[in-house]
Amino acid sequence: MSKSFPNQLFRSIPTKKPIDFPPKQGGNLSFRRREPPLKVTTTSTEGRNLKWAVKSGVVEEKRATVVVDVEGLVGFLYEDLPHLFDERGIDRAMYDERVRFRDPITKHDTIDGYLFNIRMLKLLFRPEFHLHRAWQTGPYEITTRWTMIMKFIILPWKPELVFTGISIMGINPQTQKFCSHVDRWDSIKNNEYFSWEGVMEVVKQLRYYKTPDLETPKYQILKKTADYEVRKYAPYIVVETKGDKLSGSAGFNDVAGYIFGKNSSTEKIAMTTPVFTQASDHGSYNVSIQIVLPSEKNLGNLPEPNQEALSLRKVEGGIAAVSRFSGKPTEDIVQEKEAKLRAALLRDNLKPQEGCLFARYNDPGRTWSFIMRNEVLIWLEDFALD
Repeated sequence: MSKSFPNQLFRSIPTKKPIDFPPKQGGNLSFRRREPPLKVTTTSTEGRNLKWAVKSGVVEEKRATVVVDVEGLVGFLYEDLPHLFDERGIDRAMYDERVRFRDPITKHDTIDGYLFNIRMLKLLFRPEFHLHRAWQTGPYEITTRWTMIMKFIILPWKPELVFTGISIMGINPQTQKFCSHVDRWDSIKNNEYFSWEGVMEVVKQLRYYKTPDLETPKYQILKKTADYEVRKYAPYIVVETKGDKLSGSAGFNDVAGYIFGKNSSTEKIAMTTPVFTQASDHGSYNVSIQIVLPSEKNLGNLPEPNQEALSLRKVEGGIAAVSRFSGKPTEDIVQEKEAKLRAALLRDNLKPQEGCLFARYNDPGRTWSFIMRNEVLIWLEDFALD
């Protein structure tokens, strides 16, 4: 059975005139060329900082080239950062309101949060901040290297926490201010927030080492890794004599007698810490025992020793890698600690010198072994902060 359909169902479809691409001159079709969006690479920290600024709306998303006075900002950091924890504080005006702060265990996304973090550190600790270096590492990026020492004052034994590392400071090219601040600690591998490794690093440093309230050789901590500290020692003077082994005490009564008055002027000299034993070779066959003399003394105003076996010597100081440990320091333990420290230095492409020093800070007859502070030191050659 056939069916018929109304003619109106089969209306003709009009044919569209083809469009030429590109359109012919005089045509009414036009195209508005759009600038491609700003492409921010994440292959560098500078790129991540700029990407954060774009995402937060603090940098206009366009390709305009902005000249930033990075050299001037480097100079500003050298002048401003030493005030991080003093009454003056840092200059808030040089940071965006939406500054991004990250370290392994802390994060803030505003300048108010950033400054709150600084106030909390000042409340709980007695922080000291030392800026070693600041330099440009990207078109909108400055990196700083620093040491921070914090005494945790709310614990009875007031442990001293040491952190070293770098801060990567991102610059907002539109405001010429800092829009991000990311800290990387030298002592851990996982520096991304939130890092349990960072938490354990803090907990580890809360343990108690007994350090007598006596003068010690002056040093500055340049770097702290998971295995050792790198310290820059100022020159100091020792009275020394021949010892028997690194963990031994042979000769101690002689050097102690010198500071207790057995010298050419019977002068009594203040006790210091630590007592050093030094091995000048790998096999520890040539060992001396030393007491460091007070810093106000020099070779010109010290009395002469009464014994020929004693001598006064100026140690020129320098850069040393140091490994700390507690417990009763037997010879095997000291040798093991020295070997581990030397292996870690070679692994990190540093240049340890021959020999080592063993530092004892406590009287073994009056100190529990588990709170003793013992250290092995190895002098380094050609060390430079990265």
